[in-house]
Order: sequence, then C-alpha cells, then structure tokens
Amino acid sequence: ARCQCKLAPRERRNCGYPGISAAECRKAGCCFNASVPGVPWCFAPKPRRVRKVCPNDSYARINCGFPGITAKDCERKGCCFRAHPAGVPWCFYHRVVEE
Repeated sequence: ARCQCKLAPRERRNCGYPGISAAECRKAGCCFNASVPGVPWCFAPKPRRVRKVCPNDSYARINCGFPGITAKDCERKGCCFRAHPAGVPWCFYHRVVEE
C-alpha cells in the first residue's frame, strides 16, 4: 500500500542493489523514490499494521471450538465467544483487518 512507503529518508532500509530500476524494485515488493540523494532509493516498506477483531456478522463466523465449549476454554484458545444466536458457532476465529 502507498502509505507503507511514506518514510522519512533517514528511516529507509535498503531493499535493492545499486542501479535497480523502479520497476524491479516494486516487483520485489519494495518502495522506490529517487527524489533524495544519498539515501536508499529502493527501500523496505513499513510493516502492515493489523489488528484482530471478532466479526459482527454471525454468519461469517468460522468455528474454533466444539459443541458445549465454555467461554473461558474458547478464549484460552485465542478465539471469540458469543453465546448467540442459535445455529451458528459460538466459539469462532478472529478476523485480521488492516488499519
């Protein structure tokens, strides 16, 4: 994502080789910006920022437990627990979303 390439020049970590083209740099999953001399032009992007959320749509739940699992046992497995509605998993996996 573009926002991952917004780094101060002094924060850039080299991601290419001398003379790498912008196309080759981007093909390698790196950022390219040749506007500042003396710093890497092909550089590693910022890591993606993600967080785990429990999905609100009860029909998008992916089962993480078994019938009768307790909330404590479910959460110990690192999963979400909501004992409603009937007919869908009550213990289910988080979704990972980008911030």
